[in-house]
Amino acid sequence: MTAGKRTFTFSPVNGVPPKVGPFAHATQWEDLLFITGQMPTDPATGNVVGDNVVAQAAQVRRNLEAVLGQFGLTLDDALMVRVYLTCFDDYAEFNENYSGWFSGPLPSRTCVGVNGLAVGALVEIDLIAGISRKD
Repeated sequence: MTAGKRTFTFSPVNGVPPKVGPFAHATQWEDLLFITGQMPTDPATGNVVGDNVVAQAAQVRRNLEAVLGQFGLTLDDALMVRVYLTCFDDYAEFNENYSGWFSGPLPSRTCVGVNGLAVGALVEIDLIAGISRKD
């Protein structure tokens, strides 16, 4: 079953923060791309950026875009987005910012409140993107 599975790991040179655990930044299966949850960390330093959900989400967005960019994709190629918030009181503020992330149809989304995230982050986001076939 792993014959069609390809995994990818990137470096800060690619604008992607270093890994903080045993995982790939992205896994491709046919025309689907699964992007590991991105944290609000600066690719150059690995340090958390921002002290509120909007500032941290902006860095998470940049990190997601850096991974997507390695495949010639954008956030508009996202099919499903999963958002993890440590404080669900930030939900409305996050949504106001998030609504401007897409220029096309919105992807499906799940948003959950959690007790904690790696590196002390307030937000983490992972996604599944579709890779258009050029037939």
